[in-house]
Amino acid sequence: MAEAPVTHRTLGLEGEPVAIAFLAQPPAGVAPWDGGPVAAGCAFWRQARAGRTFYTEPADHHHCAVGVHVHGMALPEERAAELGDALELMAATGYVDPAEVPSIPVVAEAPRYVAYGPAGSVPFAADVVVVASTPGQAMLVHEAALRAGVSPLTAPTAGRPGCAVLPLAMQSGRTALTLGCAGNRISTGLRDEELYTAVPGPAWPAVVDALAGIRAANDAMEAYYRDRLVRVESTVA
Repeated sequence: MAEAPVTHRTLGLEGEPVAIAFLAQPPAGVAPWDGGPVAAGCAFWRQARAGRTFYTEPADHHHCAVGVHVHGMALPEERAAELGDALELMAATGYVDPAEVPSIPVVAEAPRYVAYGPAGSVPFAADVVVVASTPGQAMLVHEAALRAGVSPLTAPTAGRPGCAVLPLAMQSGRTALTLGCAGNRISTGLRDEELYTAVPGPAWPAVVDALAGIRAANDAMEAYYRDRLVRVESTVA
C-alpha cells in the first residue's frame, strides 16, 4: 500500500490539498474535465480534493458569473449580463453591498485553462494550493507557513466570494484564509466545521517541509498543557 501523503499523516485531512494552476496551454499529461456542467468553478475543488486531476476551459466555468469574474475570465457576449444580474440579486437580498465589489481580488491575467489536482501528485506547477481543514488543522498549516516565511502573523481572512482567496494568495505571495461563502460551501461540500487555507503554489513545498516539525512541537506542547491542567486542577480539588 502506498504511503499516505505527508499532509495527511501530519494533519489528518479527510481530502487532498488542491493544487490549482492558471495556464495559457493545457498541462502535459493531464486530461480535460469530462464530468459535465458544474454550477460553480469552485466545484472543481471538490473533485480534486477527492483525488482527480484534470484541466478546464473557460466554458466549464460559465454557470457562475461571479466566479468567472474572479478568475479573470469573461462570459460570452450572449451571457454578459449575468454578472450584473447576479450582483443585483446579491445587493437586493442584502448579501453584498455594491461598494464592496471593486475590492474583490481577481486573477490578473485571463487564463485559457485552469488545472486542478491533488497537490502531492500533479504534473503541473501550482499557482495556489487550497487546503480544506478544521480550524485546528488550519492552525498547523498557518504555523508551518510562518516557519516557511510565507505567512504574516495575522493572515488575511476573507468570506464572500470564497474563490477570491485564490488571487488573494497568488498576488500577495502569502497565505490567506477564507471562511467560504454560501455558494462555495454548497458547491465544494465544505462542512460547517471546516474552512480553506490558500497557500501560494511556489511556497507549498516549503510549507509541507515545515509541517512535520510543527506537528511534533504542537504535540509536545499539547502534552505539556494537558499535564499542567491536571496538576493545577488537582490542587484546587
